[in-house]
Amino acid sequence: MNRDDFEILKKNIVYFDNGATTLKPNVVRNSILKYYDEYTANAHRGDYKTSAIVDSLYEEAREKVANFINAKEKSEIVFTSGTTNSMNMIIFGYFKHYLKEGDEVLITLSEHASNIVPWFMLEKEIGIKLRYIDLDENHEVSIDNVKKAITDKTKVISIAMTTNVVGDTRPIKEISKLAHDNDILMVVDAAQGIAHSRIDVQDMNIDFMAFSGHKMYGPTGIGVLYGKFDLLDKVKPFNYGGGMNAMFTKDGYVELREIPTRLEGGTPNIEGVLGLSAAISYIEEIGIDKINKYEKELRRYLISELDKLDFIDVYNREVDTSIVAFNIKGVFAQDTAVYLDKYNICVRAGNHCAKILDNELNISNTVRISLSFYNNKEEIDLLINVLKNSENIWKEIL
Repeated sequence: MNRDDFEILKKNIVYFDNGATTLKPNVVRNSILKYYDEYTANAHRGDYKTSAIVDSLYEEAREKVANFINAKEKSEIVFTSGTTNSMNMIIFGYFKHYLKEGDEVLITLSEHASNIVPWFMLEKEIGIKLRYIDLDENHEVSIDNVKKAITDKTKVISIAMTTNVVGDTRPIKEISKLAHDNDILMVVDAAQGIAHSRIDVQDMNIDFMAFSGHKMYGPTGIGVLYGKFDLLDKVKPFNYGGGMNAMFTKDGYVELREIPTRLEGGTPNIEGVLGLSAAISYIEEIGIDKINKYEKELRRYLISELDKLDFIDVYNREVDTSIVAFNIKGVFAQDTAVYLDKYNICVRAGNHCAKILDNELNISNTVRISLSFYNNKEEIDLLINVLKNSENIWKEIL
């Protein structure tokens, strides 16, 4: 689907590492080149025509993001450098000042490092307690297990919409309702979900959400922090200086701008914002529901073909997203990745920034295939044929 829109696919590669970063369509590249070739200027800092064009496009991008996730207003959208930056802004800019010693934050063992390590740091810094929601036999989150994990000290549930190894999509709307019924704030890491299924932050009643542009066909170095206005307005800035202050005087008085500008100190990643805007338009033109349906069909085909190989262990057969984690029996995951690369098949191998998930899976490293709508069955057939010949793996990589 739409393969001609991606120049890199004209080369002889099979790209199955979309969970790490997606390929970029021509429209994204062209939007960046147009900015550099036709109207290079800083945003919100000039009083001339070219600068006004950039100002307009920059704020149109903010509104496009807001509409894409159905935020109530565009001021609830802050541009960041990515999901990691957004999560740190939430945790240290808001929750550091909201939570008290002994308050509990619920996460899971299958979270990405960006939704674990900052909480670890906050735990050490102010004495909060990080607790884990039990995963079921398929390593997924159930409502019942969320209920069991909640105590009268629980103040935050912070989980991924879709995990990056198991690939399960959580029932965010139901978990969010449970959270709010117990006066708990809901934080969602949407990095792996944003490009694959529809997210409505109002319908799901999400308090804070983070995602990255590069995992949704946009540029690297651009991300989004969404927050309900009243909550976002309480986030303390990380960066003080250009753009985020309304005025300051020599005696130390500083007056800050309103959100979201207050949280975007310094020259922004303008090309990234414009590229993200183009990526969203591209996704909307294809249709997120169409993308979701096709990717699920493709994954089911992949699983059916892998199941024919008795030397393959699949660890997340039952989930219905674009991610498949597997190993060749007796072969280290990175060796499998090197072997597949000999045939120009790109996969991810390792713990995938989910370093404590091995406590759940009882295995440290896996090979991960993460599909996109530009993948097809012919590529899967090639993968299967290469795996069938994997008895030669040691000759190939040594």
